[in-house]
Amino acid sequence: MRIVILGAGGRLGAALMRAYRKKFEVAGLNHAELDLAKPDEVQRKIGDLTFDILINAAAYTNVDRCETEKDQAFAINADAPRLLGEICSEKNAKLIHISTDYVFEGEKRQPYTEDDAAKPISAYGESKRTGERFVLQASDRHVVVRVSWVFGPDRPSFIDAMIKRAREDEKIEAIGDKWSTPTYTSDIAELLPRVFEVDAGVVHLANAGQCTWQEYAQHALDCCRAAGIPLKAKTVGALKLADMTRLHQGSGVQANWVARRPVYSVLSTVKYRALSGIEPRSWRDAVADYIERSYSKK
Repeated sequence: MRIVILGAGGRLGAALMRAYRKKFEVAGLNHAELDLAKPDEVQRKIGDLTFDILINAAAYTNVDRCETEKDQAFAINADAPRLLGEICSEKNAKLIHISTDYVFEGEKRQPYTEDDAAKPISAYGESKRTGERFVLQASDRHVVVRVSWVFGPDRPSFIDAMIKRAREDEKIEAIGDKWSTPTYTSDIAELLPRVFEVDAGVVHLANAGQCTWQEYAQHALDCCRAAGIPLKAKTVGALKLADMTRLHQGSGVQANWVARRPVYSVLSTVKYRALSGIEPRSWRDAVADYIERSYSKK
């Protein structure tokens, strides 16, 4: 099987490249090699390639900047996926497009299924939702895979920021009233091939369970201590989502937020389990594994 991965230099794309090199014939393109905001370049470079599956793990993910750079956000997150879908259809290839839990408004208080209406509340979410529609319109074979709170070793994320802060400060804080599921890039890479051969439409793929950012950070600190990693901070204080218009040292997230975020965006993986027969492991186990692999020897 010949696979091309876009966003190969990103957090998820790099993990996919590493995992699939030994299993498939894989080529990857990073941002420097392919600018998704340039349709002519996309048409030329992707059009010249031969592949069975194209995985689009590239996106404009700065949620706040999307509010002020909407044209760029829609060019990369919506227009490019439309073009990729059309190119793949012409080649009789499958497009697997990575999307986000931010397509939901966050008013629900139980995991979102693929049948729930997507009602994004930010320009980022709207651009990603538009891209989803374009991909699915291009071919019934294409698949949209939504993921949430992605972490992994190839690029720092929230968990790395919190561990760094806990090493430096005795007091750290994180948001305690926003829920989703941390998802490990290594687990996505392992679970994703199950949708290579199915025409599944939209599929949610995340580790099991749910938590707030505060609970996520506290578990990370607990795992560090269990692994003998020295930290100054022992507990994680709680911030409120509404307070994020102000700077909070140690929050691990941007200050002066512009875009709205969904309060609750946990993704149900019932459909994935039915398709694959596999139950994703818990986010707690995934975080413990990541810390053991990435921090225990540092």
